[in-house]
Amino acid sequence: LERITIPLKDGLITRDDTFRGCENLRQVDLVEGPIHETIASLQLEEWRNNMNEEIDAINQILPTVDAGFSEEEDDVGEKAQAIRTWIRSVLRKTIQYKAQHQHVLEEAATTLKLTLPQDIVIKNVLPFLELQSYTFEVRDHEDEDEEDDRE
Repeated sequence: LERITIPLKDGLITRDDTFRGCENLRQVDLVEGPIHETIASLQLEEWRNNMNEEIDAINQILPTVDAGFSEEEDDVGEKAQAIRTWIRSVLRKTIQYKAQHQHVLEEAATTLKLTLPQDIVIKNVLPFLELQSYTFEVRDHEDEDEEDDRE
């Protein structure tokens, strides 16, 4: 296994041993969809570049992460954990940029409302600037960590 394509969804990979023994796993691609559309819609090129770098980061990390050994029960490797951490990082950054985008949009709308009739701003300008209404969520993993400690 050298490459996988997955959706950007927290909780997708739940077991630490999912990629045990997959020494050749070096690349993760994201399924085309909401994340790519959201990135393309971000107003600032810096944000788009930063998000694309964040998405590509896993492909820099995976080749350096231990895959574990199939024979040893305790050695599950670190690839699944690295991918989970990366997914959460991408989701958090996406949520952060969406919030910043919304703030910029609100500031622009306020300025435009001072110079243009409000109905023109609301009907013609704001819909063009708004991001798609996809929801990106990162679950609270403190509860999961407590459950793991009890097991």
